[in-house]
Amino acid sequence: MSRVVRASKFRHVFGTPAKKENIYDGIKPSRSAWDSNKLVASAKFIACIWDAAGGGAFCVLDSKKTGKLGQFPLVTGHSGEVLDIEFSPFHDDIVASCSEDGYCKLWKIPEGGLTEPMNNAVQSLSGHRRKVGTLNFNPIANNIIATTSTDYSVKIWDVEKGNAIFDIPGHTDIIQSSSWDYTGQLYSTASKDKKVRVLDPRANAIVQEVEAHVGVKGMRVLFLGSQEKLFSMGFSKTSERQFSLWEPRKLTEPIRTENIDTASGILMPFYDNDCNVLYLAGKGDGNIRYYELVDENPYVYFLTEFKSATPQRGMGWTPKLGMDLQSCEIARLLKLTATAVEPISFAVPRKSDIFQDDLYPPTFSGEPTLDAEDWCSGSNGKPKLCSLAPGFVPPKTKDSSFVVQEVKPQKEKSLHELKEENEKLTKRVAYLEAEIAKKDSKIKDLSG
Repeated sequence: MSRVVRASKFRHVFGTPAKKENIYDGIKPSRSAWDSNKLVASAKFIACIWDAAGGGAFCVLDSKKTGKLGQFPLVTGHSGEVLDIEFSPFHDDIVASCSEDGYCKLWKIPEGGLTEPMNNAVQSLSGHRRKVGTLNFNPIANNIIATTSTDYSVKIWDVEKGNAIFDIPGHTDIIQSSSWDYTGQLYSTASKDKKVRVLDPRANAIVQEVEAHVGVKGMRVLFLGSQEKLFSMGFSKTSERQFSLWEPRKLTEPIRTENIDTASGILMPFYDNDCNVLYLAGKGDGNIRYYELVDENPYVYFLTEFKSATPQRGMGWTPKLGMDLQSCEIARLLKLTATAVEPISFAVPRKSDIFQDDLYPPTFSGEPTLDAEDWCSGSNGKPKLCSLAPGFVPPKTKDSSFVVQEVKPQKEKSLHELKEENEKLTKRVAYLEAEIAKKDSKIKDLSG
């Protein structure tokens, strides 16, 4: 029986780990049991949740400075452990963090990186009653961010104003993972109650929900870019790692489900919308599987696997604008180990050194399509794209200043000012008590 090999230009994608002098050595990653990638990257910086005592912290590294790092300053503005971090897709120097202290905060990293500890955020978002576990910047609207909390709420914020503009109810258990769709209209969550939900944030409503994976371990969910499909990862009844592919507007039955293996670590997904390649990195092991997605059944084709004996505690994704085009690099993952961050480059072998337009179609430009006000009023759009062909110049708005209503710490009041304020409040309480007594007396007379 003959076996037909499916043709694909990504069949021979291979991963190459960075040399020792090109890794970021001297990292102390968080040991928190909370499931997050722990590592994120922009075109300029790399950020990693830090193993800190007595509060929450994360480090921000200049992506060009590799090798043995030594001591360096941290971002230390949270009173509880940092649970998730993410760079703005439109500003390389803006990073958001959320924490067990119930806050989501935004930080502006100075040019060249940190030279001293940073503990004053440019914006602080307060409104959740318990720890904030996930955060996601909207992919097309500037200054819009979504957060989820263990108080079972999902809030959408206008970062510039510092207000929660939408608050979506309906979850009944802890939200473990979340994702925006390609156009920034829908938002998806995966919860501890084994359900995947699709939300319409501007309608303050959950529009679809389904029990996705019956296993008791954690789940992840990810919108697959312009494919307009939803990808979920979890565990089967027999504790096998599995994934399912869904139509987000019809969450009744998955259009594809596949069991992968019996490892215990959660899979961390990364999707390359330009090449339609999905990377699944297993937390706690050293393997990265990658798949090609197509529009017809069976939708998902296994390509190959990158293997390593060093387990990964987390994983980050480098923006497409930072790829090495001459070596035909199509993706770069940042592997977080117990002591370092190791870049892994994925490339398609080509003999020619000319620009490969089939590997590099127009990609996300890093420019917002809408502002916050337009998005809130119901306007829609798609991410702005740009060509990586020779002559490409990154848009200047990528480095534009990030304007928010900066939160300034209140000046500490003197003892004399506190006494005066106390006297005023005491008089106010006495006045209100007297008014209440008068009203009670009148009511008593009328009833008598």
